[in-house]
Amino acid sequence: MSLEETLNIEKQYQEDHSVKLIVDVDQEKMNIYKRRAATKISSRSKVPGFRPGKAPYEIVVRTVGEAAVTEQAVDLLIDAEYSNILKDADINPGATGTLESVESIDPPKLIFRVPLAPEVNLGDYHSVRMPYEWVTPGEKDVEDALEELRQRYAATENVDRPIDVGDYVLVDVKSETTELNRTGFATFVRSEDRDTEWPYNGFAKELTGLKAGENKTIQHTFPEDWEVDALKGKSVEIEVAIKTVRGVTLPDLDDELAKMTGAGETLEALKEAIKTDVEKRSQDSYDDKYFVDLIEKVKEGATIKYHEHAIEHENEHVLSDLSNRLAQQSMDLETYFKIRETTREKFIAEEVAPVSKKRLERGLLLDEIVRKEKIQIDNASLEAEYNETLMGLAQQGMDFSKMPGGKKGQKQLSEAIAMESASRVMTRKALDMLKAIAMGEYKPVEETPMIDAVKTEIDSAESEQETPSE
Repeated sequence: MSLEETLNIEKQYQEDHSVKLIVDVDQEKMNIYKRRAATKISSRSKVPGFRPGKAPYEIVVRTVGEAAVTEQAVDLLIDAEYSNILKDADINPGATGTLESVESIDPPKLIFRVPLAPEVNLGDYHSVRMPYEWVTPGEKDVEDALEELRQRYAATENVDRPIDVGDYVLVDVKSETTELNRTGFATFVRSEDRDTEWPYNGFAKELTGLKAGENKTIQHTFPEDWEVDALKGKSVEIEVAIKTVRGVTLPDLDDELAKMTGAGETLEALKEAIKTDVEKRSQDSYDDKYFVDLIEKVKEGATIKYHEHAIEHENEHVLSDLSNRLAQQSMDLETYFKIRETTREKFIAEEVAPVSKKRLERGLLLDEIVRKEKIQIDNASLEAEYNETLMGLAQQGMDFSKMPGGKKGQKQLSEAIAMESASRVMTRKALDMLKAIAMGEYKPVEETPMIDAVKTEIDSAESEQETPSE
């Protein structure tokens, strides 16, 4: 007797992007599983007068009760038939379903609730237009970067005078808002405001005129669009205690500075390296905003459906990323929640979930772009990304020859790096495709045989681990 003849399945699609499966089980099918259940029960519990697993069905029912046998039979049926139920129902699950209820036993009727896999309809995304208007940084940007470099290699000494532009200052910062509390915070007093200054542009300049040992209370109102949610539109009183003032002696802008930084042997080589770096950082910064805005524009014409389970899954990824960053500061999530005066549930609802929603939807859109445009990974791109990642890890001091678990640990790391590299390469290709569409320069991807690039890199990595120093 086939599955179709013994199970009758009714599908009811729900508004939360799940499906309710009402499964009517043929009584004969259920009887088979009840007998299997009785055998299993008798094998693990003593039935007087019988060896384990040998007690007749009727004796087991009288001993443990009909309900216990039926409950065990339902468990066995679900374990054995659930994948067949999904296949026969012709649905694409997004997560493991749950048994919602056993509506009846005679005849047997089981109710399952199954989250569906996300669905994306990109709409007319080929009509989306957004000009790419990045401008190469000017000479002043390069000069500013050179000055920053000189600051990094400057000699400093404690001075007993008021703070002036060009000084380094060590301060303690206190406020009723925990995001603004810092102890032993070093800041540089610039003549011009910079977007990267903490806690806001121009903060350090407000300290000019003060000396070590003096304090100042600053009242500052953050704009409504501030990047830190807890500070948006908030007027905050900040207490600053000056601990140390250090004057700066800058190195000359010459060949010696170039040699000191390792950027080259001459000042011209240093300037060229700085120019390249400034242009890359400028374009990367522009690209970050451009692609976020472009994806949002594509999303306006798209339809995305997913079950809340997908958000919950993404929440865990966001929390994991945060936990890893906190660990680098010797802090755990629970301590972080206490400092923020919040709970795990509130933090997830107010701060994690919105981030998860954006990450999930952007990821789903890019995945669909990859599928629709038949974007593939080529070995050259993957190899370059893989090697760059390895080089970065080596520069951070990771010694592959000392990985926990020996060769097995090295293989696992190689696989993780290869998969992550493949993901980044695929994302870039999808973004480049979107950019070409938005600029009216779309060209379809040429059909090429799919290559198992990830496996190639993993195999290559395993052989390279024999000589990790290379």
